[in-house]
Amino acid sequence: MNKQIEKLKKQLTELAEVVNSFQSEAVQVRVIDRLLDEIMENEKVDTEESEIFNKRAHKITGGAENHTFVPGRKKPGATRILNQLLNSDYFKTPHSISAIAEYCREKFDSDFKTSELSGILLKLAKENRLKRERSNENNRFEYVGV
Repeated sequence: MNKQIEKLKKQLTELAEVVNSFQSEAVQVRVIDRLLDEIMENEKVDTEESEIFNKRAHKITGGAENHTFVPGRKKPGATRILNQLLNSDYFKTPHSISAIAEYCREKFDSDFKTSELSGILLKLAKENRLKRERSNENNRFEYVGV
């Protein structure tokens, strides 16, 4: 709770200049009230989502905690990272699933299994956002931008 109050104080300090730019005190109060309502609503949604996630993880893994969770900092998922790579120059050259997983590990600090990436890559290939080609060297699929 104390961390949340400190976080809120920091956010209000950052917003103080903007809020104080309004001449009317009533408008200032209304703006702060709206911001606090939004913050509380976001906190409520985040808490509910993390509870759902924790319940699912508990059912799937039997409650084993394999990683540490830092509140407020969620790593992007495989889909988001692959979309970022699509929008960059990464797929100008062909890459195997294992090479993509290794790149994600190095650049995004995300340890994806190749099985996590394969379905998303296949979907992107079916949507004609990537081409899926067999490598002549090792007879494995490689993905390249369209």
